[in-house]
Amino acid sequence: MALDNVSWGEERIANELLLKLGIRVSPRTVRKYMPKRPGRAPRGDQRWSTFVRNHASAIVACDFCIAVTATFRLFYVLVVIEQGSRRLLHCNVTEFPTAEWTLQQLREAIPCEHPYRFLIHDRDNIFSKELDRSITRLGIDVIETPYRSPQANSICERVIGSMRRECLDFMIPLNETHLRNIVREWVAHYNRSRPHAALGPGVPDPPPGIPVLIGNDRHRIADGRQVISKPILGGLHHEYTLVPV
Repeated sequence: MALDNVSWGEERIANELLLKLGIRVSPRTVRKYMPKRPGRAPRGDQRWSTFVRNHASAIVACDFCIAVTATFRLFYVLVVIEQGSRRLLHCNVTEFPTAEWTLQQLREAIPCEHPYRFLIHDRDNIFSKELDRSITRLGIDVIETPYRSPQANSICERVIGSMRRECLDFMIPLNETHLRNIVREWVAHYNRSRPHAALGPGVPDPPPGIPVLIGNDRHRIADGRQVISKPILGGLHHEYTLVPV
């Protein structure tokens, strides 16, 4: 019974033996004969990573990070990402984050006719109960991550890390408007040009005209084409495309 039903414990098996087979044994006796699992073996129930993987296309996650301007003013950057496609749905900047401001940003990120079922966020006070109730009225279940468990929102944490390593760590914004422009330009680059290993590799919003490899001739550019580059964020990154000669 223990091998056939990985989620059953000793008490469930003891009750099954008593009610179905007429065998009366204590749960402690059942535990004595249950197979021992290795210490790091997977649990029998659905793990968090399994839930995220199974429902990735229906999950939206959000979180905040901070940025400091040249005059040492502190701003908060809200990031909203679609788990399955890794597409950044929305990104905005504010100096004074409130529940009302955050709710408005989520309304802008999530359209009326949306395919989403879950919203993941941490237990920050900005995500108030009224905010969660408003999101629930949009047909989305709110899931709060456990305390001190950033890995429960790992994809959103990862994109924030990418924003720091690829953008904010190299540029010093002068003011709120400058910071917002920097973030929006990087978000556009992230969605339409930056390769993502988790997608195969792939791009969340691939531009039209991406070349398709045919046959074994994969080490040279097709005749009649040339490579051009477009600088992003003042040359911090570049986007490369093929155009006719």
